Amino acid sequence: METNKFIDICKEEIVKYFNNECDKTDNFELTTDDVFVVWNCKTLQNNKALLSTTVSDGMYYEITYNGDKNEIYFDAYKKWKNKKISL
Repeated sequence: METNKFIDICKEEIVKYFNNECDKTDNFELTTDDVFVVWNCKTLQNNKALLSTTVSDGMYYEITYNGDKNEIYFDAYKKWKNKKISL
């Protein structure tokens, strides 16, 4: 799959997921403009991207396209901790 098409699908899927799962009393609806790519890679017929949103909820999303099976896998994660480790 072409990279731009993959990223567009990723953003659309995150918007659908967020808007379906968010608290409706927040009166906020995510758009694709609120989603950004943190990292993206294409290897042979496969794609993978890590994405996040402008919402400060600590969520990030990992989306993988399996070109052999023409399937997309969607993972949603919550960041629980970020700490510095001095070496």
